[in-house]
Amino acid sequence: MASATGDWDSSTLSVSNNELLLSGFNSKSLVETVPSVTEDGMELEEPSKETSEELAVPTEPQLPSEFEKLFKGCEENPEDFNGWVYLLQYVEQENVLTAVRKAFDVFFLRYPYCYGYWKKYADIEKKHGNVQVAEEVYRRGLQAIPLSVDLWLHYLTFIKENSDLTDPETEGRIRGAYEHSVLAAGTDFRSDRLWESYINWETEQQKLANVTAIYDRILGIPTQLYSQHFQRFKEHVQNNNPKHFLSEEEFVQLRIELSKASLAAMVGSDGDTPAAEEELPPGTEDLADPAKRVTEIENMRHKVIEVRQEVFNHNEHEVSKRWAFEEGIKRPYFHVKALEKTQLTNWKEYLDFEIENGTPERVVVLFERCLIACALYEEFWTKYAKYLESYSTDGVRHVYKKACTTHLPKKPAIHLLWAAFEEQQGNVEEARGILKSLEAAVPGLAMVRLRRVSLERRHGNLEEAEALLREAMESAKNATETSFYAVKLARQLMKVQRSLSKARKVLLDAIEKDQSSPKLYLNLLELEYSGDVTQNEAEIVACFDRALQSPMPLESRLLFSQRKVEFLEDFGTDINVLVAAYEEQQKLQKESEPTKRKAENGSQEPDAKRQRVDDGSSAAANTMTDMQANNSAYNYNWYQQQYGGWGQNSWGQYNQYAQYNQYYPPPPT
Repeated sequence: MASATGDWDSSTLSVSNNELLLSGFNSKSLVETVPSVTEDGMELEEPSKETSEELAVPTEPQLPSEFEKLFKGCEENPEDFNGWVYLLQYVEQENVLTAVRKAFDVFFLRYPYCYGYWKKYADIEKKHGNVQVAEEVYRRGLQAIPLSVDLWLHYLTFIKENSDLTDPETEGRIRGAYEHSVLAAGTDFRSDRLWESYINWETEQQKLANVTAIYDRILGIPTQLYSQHFQRFKEHVQNNNPKHFLSEEEFVQLRIELSKASLAAMVGSDGDTPAAEEELPPGTEDLADPAKRVTEIENMRHKVIEVRQEVFNHNEHEVSKRWAFEEGIKRPYFHVKALEKTQLTNWKEYLDFEIENGTPERVVVLFERCLIACALYEEFWTKYAKYLESYSTDGVRHVYKKACTTHLPKKPAIHLLWAAFEEQQGNVEEARGILKSLEAAVPGLAMVRLRRVSLERRHGNLEEAEALLREAMESAKNATETSFYAVKLARQLMKVQRSLSKARKVLLDAIEKDQSSPKLYLNLLELEYSGDVTQNEAEIVACFDRALQSPMPLESRLLFSQRKVEFLEDFGTDINVLVAAYEEQQKLQKESEPTKRKAENGSQEPDAKRQRVDDGSSAAANTMTDMQANNSAYNYNWYQQQYGGWGQNSWGQYNQYAQYNQYYPPPPT
């Protein structure tokens, strides 16, 4: 292996999965197994035994016997984390590198935040002698979870153990790796072990000025062991000469400042400036007088600590404001097990506090920390994306992509938000692809299909929007779902495409398939009402009659009968039709009275009431569960809102037909 490097240029991360799979095998050219022949068809002489052995084709190790079964189970049910754990334990035990790589690589596509498994993977590669590949595994892991202090420490130990210490460039490469580690994870509240490791390594290299520079950084960062760092810094200052633990520039500057202070004190006491002290010393020579030298060193140490004390005091105040939130974090690592409500509340309140009081850099780090522990919760990804909208479009896109493609591949709400974001940026094709991919991953969600339809409509693709709705009707699992899309399609045909005839046909065809759906009849009535009611009287009456002759519950037919009377009162042209309609209404009302009396006595519920409860509930619930659960992302509440747009305001609620009884005598008893 080339020495482990601290250079994190993207070109060093180019090893593909295929290259990894092939890296453990002999790269000699393959030899065909069929006999070689000359142009005249004669076989060539058989190669010697020695030559055959030299040209033998290296065969790929056979996969363990249970591997395919376990791997297939994980592919079919990727949410089963225990299945993955068992598979990884199995391939680690069998120690077949091909199986190990295949299992771990696919596992990390779904669970990249499991830092312990990155180390396991790297360790296996190292045991097989693939040190460079092992380093590549570490780098992949650190790209996935750059805030993992544990993974950084494992990686730093790895490169120190596998570097050529005789190479003069090794020290710089290791220092570069440490710098990358603290830049990536050093602002984490629990990053103390990483800073301590960096300080200890620089101390081992006897670079005390570098140690001081590291302390200058950590003393201003709110971390869990902030007080311990300051105490160790003071020990570092007291145990070493300032000339060694300060940079040359700071040492000279501090010595000059102390000399100025000494001169000022002497001028203040004697009134005259001593001739020997008129010119300040350059600051680099040691004082000849040992006593003065000791005094100067102690003064410099005191000044160094005094300057840092102010930084420490400010940092202590910042730590105190965050301490309660940090104490409330009981599980900072990723796990598929659900977090307690108190943990989620603590993260929300901590984020709100940091957004209001912290710097953008600290807010981003806290979001990244939160999303390791809360990777399976949409609300935190959404909150992060919304926060970044004020800073970086690419940042927002990265958050959505990471959430949707890795951690929440089947959560519709955040996919819809991502698609909406891309559409807002003018990336219509990207938005279209997001929605299409989501529908393929989670088929049958009405909210996704309707968003696809609305996207096409917004961009003038009315034929595609219509085709999507018709396809949804054809692939619907039950009559209730078909009726739902039929109403949507009829509404678009009427309101957007201005085609009354096509809209009417869609509803009539839907009624033929679902004759007991009041929603279809109501929307058909609204459709007919949208024209000239004096011209459409026959069609409207026919629509009422169709509803009254349907197998709908008695209560629903009674409501349509009432509305038919209302329509004929307002717009009818034939008194005979009106009287017949009223008589029909009275007859239905009389039929319903025994049922109502039984319900009032508690003996049974009206059939219609039970129908409202049961009507399509089982079928619709299965189809719309995710949509109802995520109505914040796409505001549909099944039929109440889906169908309510048509006729909701047109048809009033009437109290036992009282308004008609004042014009007509009560029905005969």
